[in-house]
Amino acid sequence: MDIAALSVVMNQSSLLQAAGLQVMSIAKDQAQTDAQNMVQMLSQGVHPTLGKTLDIRA
Repeated sequence: MDIAALSVVMNQSSLLQAAGLQVMSIAKDQAQTDAQNMVQMLSQGVHPTLGKTLDIRA
């Protein structure tokens, strides 16, 4: 078994894993930011009492 080739393969695997984790971290941060923005947007409705009452005439 070639030790140098094994070392290269192990280092490439480690690099791929680290890159994948970094991409996932960036995606998680972006999802959190998007969720916070969505909550803020939904809390700033056009009219604060809109949809809270229902007027029905029989």
